[in-house]
Order: sequence, then C-alpha cells, then structure tokens
Amino acid sequence: MINNLSPLQAWELMQKQPRAVLIDVRTKIEHTFIGHPPGALNIPWKELPDWLLNPEFVPLVVEAVPERDTPILLLCRSGQRSLDAANTLQQVGYTQLINIEGGFEGPLDNDKHRGNIGGWRFHGLPWQQS
Repeated sequence: MINNLSPLQAWELMQKQPRAVLIDVRTKIEHTFIGHPPGALNIPWKELPDWLLNPEFVPLVVEAVPERDTPILLLCRSGQRSLDAANTLQQVGYTQLINIEGGFEGPLDNDKHRGNIGGWRFHGLPWQQS
C-alpha cells in the first residue's frame, strides 16, 4: 500500500524514523536549481530532454535502498511523478512507500504559479540548492 502524506507529515515521519529514505524523483536540473530537502537522494523518474522514463530508476533505488521494508518517501514537483514511481516500487516488492502530496513546489494557483498554496517549500521545511 502507498501512503500519501502532506509535506509536514512527511517531515515528522522522517524525524521519528531515522531509517526512512527520501528520494527526489525530479530531474537533475529541478533537484539542483529549484532546490531539494537536505539529504534527499536524487533518482529521476523521468529525465530531460525527452521526458522519458528513466530505465535505471528501479536498479538505482535497489542499489540505494536494498532492504524492501525501508520506509521510502518519494518527492517530485507536485506529487504525480512520485506517485507513479511509488507504484512501480510497490510492484518490485517495496512495502513502506510514502508519496509526499503536493511535492516540492505544490499545485498551480489561479495564476498558474507553483509554491503559493502548498508543497515542501510553502510549508517552510528545510531545503537547499546545489
């Protein structure tokens, strides 16, 4: 089963469960220039320029998190790519998957801007740029 948590709930879980691993599934460019939570592993679900699925996604996760019962939190821009990635990881046997709803930047507002009504940064959680 995949759990959906708000960014605040995800942060709280990470503080209580030191085994938990946060995987940022956004592109390398998003992770580097837009920002990311400290300690987040960047394993892109899709990559530019063609926005194709990363064929190395599962092998890289297995390499980084070999124990399939490790809590894995998945983060993307708004919560959709991370949910898709969680579904794939569930199919290969991972059992504690958490999708961070709203992602790093949150949903679009009425002016089609992100970051104003939700997401990791909106809630003032720790983040950095590379």
